[in-house]
Amino acid sequence: MNQLRIIGGAWKRRIIRFESIEGLRPTPDRVRETLFNWLMWDVAGRRVLDLCAGSGALGLEALSRGAIHCTLIEPNKQQAIQLQRTLSELQSDLGKILNLTAQNAASKVEGTFDLLFLDPPYSLNLWAELAQLYDGKLSERALIYVEADRAFETLGLPAHWELKKQTKAGSVVAGLFERKVV
Repeated sequence: MNQLRIIGGAWKRRIIRFESIEGLRPTPDRVRETLFNWLMWDVAGRRVLDLCAGSGALGLEALSRGAIHCTLIEPNKQQAIQLQRTLSELQSDLGKILNLTAQNAASKVEGTFDLLFLDPPYSLNLWAELAQLYDGKLSERALIYVEADRAFETLGLPAHWELKKQTKAGSVVAGLFERKVV
């Protein structure tokens, strides 16, 4: 069993445990800290969608910082169970776990979201497909965090997603986009 710590908010320093699953790579601490510095005033009171939850670090960090709801999508059954266990340990009923692939969850996800975490397993190259599937589930000015191992221009993201901030840590390229609908 692997673990990491929540960086800030109500659950600061609380440990998140996650399964050892091939391809599961939590967002590095440095990148997570940068992301939540960018989002400092944009998490509280928001509805969050963590498309490829993995360890749950991003979605749980958002809940710790005041998000009012987070849907976490995780296809691995053991990790989905672990995420539910973590929410129980944190005594939170603000999270919903869907044990499905992000593609199959699209028809099950309810409501609109103000913040989307899009960091699929790099080898699956799902950025364009998932962006297309979920764009209509985002509020007009939603923020979208994208993490990849290649340049954003190569991902096939919607043209109306405007890059606001970006960083690089090793091979990880991370950016914060805003959904602009004309």
